[in-house]
Amino acid sequence: MELDRELFLWLNGHVGHYPLLDAAARLLTNEYFVPVSLALGLLFLWFGGRPHERERWQRAVITAALSVGTANAMVAITNFMYYRDRPFTDLTVSLLFYKPPDSSFPSNAAALGFAMATGVWLRHRRAAWYFFLLGGLFPVVRVFAGVHYPSDVLGGALVGVAAALLTNLVIVRLEPVVARLLAAVRTLGMA
Repeated sequence: MELDRELFLWLNGHVGHYPLLDAAARLLTNEYFVPVSLALGLLFLWFGGRPHERERWQRAVITAALSVGTANAMVAITNFMYYRDRPFTDLTVSLLFYKPPDSSFPSNAAALGFAMATGVWLRHRRAAWYFFLLGGLFPVVRVFAGVHYPSDVLGGALVGVAAALLTNLVIVRLEPVVARLLAAVRTLGMA
């Protein structure tokens, strides 16, 4: 798709022109900073909040965590059926990241970020802004850094949202199990 390619080239074409932007992109693109920041956000939700709201926050964490697992499974299935070369394979790009060998589509970073953010949003809308901000920035910066096309990010975002909605449907149907799990975790002093 020509628009996809042109948008990628425009974004990636800014690499090397703004040292501070490049430094921020390197930080946000790596595989640890944003995922660890998102995980710390979930940890805060798990133990945070007033006693009367803590269970709702913990349900948001459960939904988000299971949504990430579902999204990863959906990405793996998609990658098994369809492989797309990364931009640096076909184009001359300015890379700010190593060359990942896996399929570019759908973006695993987008799937993870949007699954987690949507999972939180379904249970705790006020806290979801943090997850959408980081979860949305993560894959967009990876386009800038040369490892994804914009359509990879869009596809990953759709996978993440779908995974969270599907996971939420299952969780709602398994409500008694979730309630028992939370009670058991509280009994062990872990919630």
